[in-house]
Amino acid sequence: MESAFIEPIDTAIALVPATPETLDRILAGQSEPGRRWARQHGFTAKAGTVMALPAADGDLDVVLVGYDPEQPLWMLAAAVTALEPRAYRLQNGDLTEETALMAAVGWGLGSYRFERYKKAKQALPQLVWPEGVSQARVQALVAAHGLTRDLINTPSADLMPEQLVEAAQALVVEFGATMQALGDADALRARYPCIHAVGSASAFGPRVIELNWGEVGRPHVVLVGKGVCFDSGGLNLKPGNSMRLMKKDMGGAAIALGLARLIMALALPIRLTLLVGAVENAVGSRAFRPGDVLRPRNGKTVEIDNTDAEGRLVLADLLVRAGECRPDLVIDFATLTGAARVAVGTEIGAFFSNDENLAALLAEPARRWDDPVWPLPLHLPYRHLLDSDVADLVNSSPGGFAGAITAALFLQEFVPEGVPWLHFDVMAWNTRARPGRPKGGEAMGLRAVLGLLETRYGRG
Repeated sequence: MESAFIEPIDTAIALVPATPETLDRILAGQSEPGRRWARQHGFTAKAGTVMALPAADGDLDVVLVGYDPEQPLWMLAAAVTALEPRAYRLQNGDLTEETALMAAVGWGLGSYRFERYKKAKQALPQLVWPEGVSQARVQALVAAHGLTRDLINTPSADLMPEQLVEAAQALVVEFGATMQALGDADALRARYPCIHAVGSASAFGPRVIELNWGEVGRPHVVLVGKGVCFDSGGLNLKPGNSMRLMKKDMGGAAIALGLARLIMALALPIRLTLLVGAVENAVGSRAFRPGDVLRPRNGKTVEIDNTDAEGRLVLADLLVRAGECRPDLVIDFATLTGAARVAVGTEIGAFFSNDENLAALLAEPARRWDDPVWPLPLHLPYRHLLDSDVADLVNSSPGGFAGAITAALFLQEFVPEGVPWLHFDVMAWNTRARPGRPKGGEAMGLRAVLGLLETRYGRG
């Protein structure tokens, strides 16, 4: 895809940010024909609106872009799809450097297209790099979102565990990381028993990806991603409509890969480990069954109540492995429960944490980057809903109540004791198109977590 940004060019057309409060002042600086045009067409500078003002010769003079100062990220996002493919420049005016950077990121996010199978009919406009803005930071943020979106949008026929390995390997090459990708069936059965069980029925064998980057001695952050490349539900087969979007059930792994890419591109002062369990939850003679008892990596026993609660089994093995890394922080991402979508809808990422101070650090970057996340409680009295008559716990509460909470409580059984932990239960998908957020795969929580990491450990 052609770059959304270009170097300065004399013919670039000015994009002038405006709010309802500043519109009169901004119009006063335009030509009389431009002022009349804006008023005749009812432009009020409402956030997300765009008004192109003609010059005397009928060509384009300037473009007014309405925006919300509380959400500068989307200042230019609507303009990307509204304007003809020419060069534009942001008229910074009173904008701070941080606001201009966020506007540039929004332009980049709005320029995203998934063109693997269908090419766009028209080129997109390009933005001259705003003066003083860190190009590297903008590019890192845009690329991380692009990677995440591309992976989620790719159909399962073209993205199975081996392709997730290839995506991780590309990061290894680009950023000088190291990686192991475990695929041997006997080794998986011995070291990651739940991942082996969930992926056994598929013709595409499961993989466990472990990527490492950064200097030993720095704060050690472990990212964990659920990489269920397609979820049929297993023997507890999903109905057809519920299976339609299950290519996105590896969205947690995609977000973890995108965040790992961002951390390395920005050279955050941490040591990073990325763990991904890549599987297909298929149906076949080797599929795990309701009533089976599995023994995850830490030796606890888990009775299978429902084979469609497979993601938490994948994460269980990975969270135990995360604890063996002796981390300072563990963060997992998963498209785990429909209950979380019922609780907060599709556009907010639900999260759980065993550390209130850590959870509180998410609020400010989530607001600043308009990356909404919302805490749900690890309500320990609900632990009884996971009791089993024959094992240490069941993988799914048969009652159906508090599904997101009981899933998080299940995961907590495998989290290293005394280590701060964040668990994100996200949709990873935009069900509607909005400026900068096209319909399809989405990196939910990525910007908020970046802000948390930079607050906690500093910038690179």
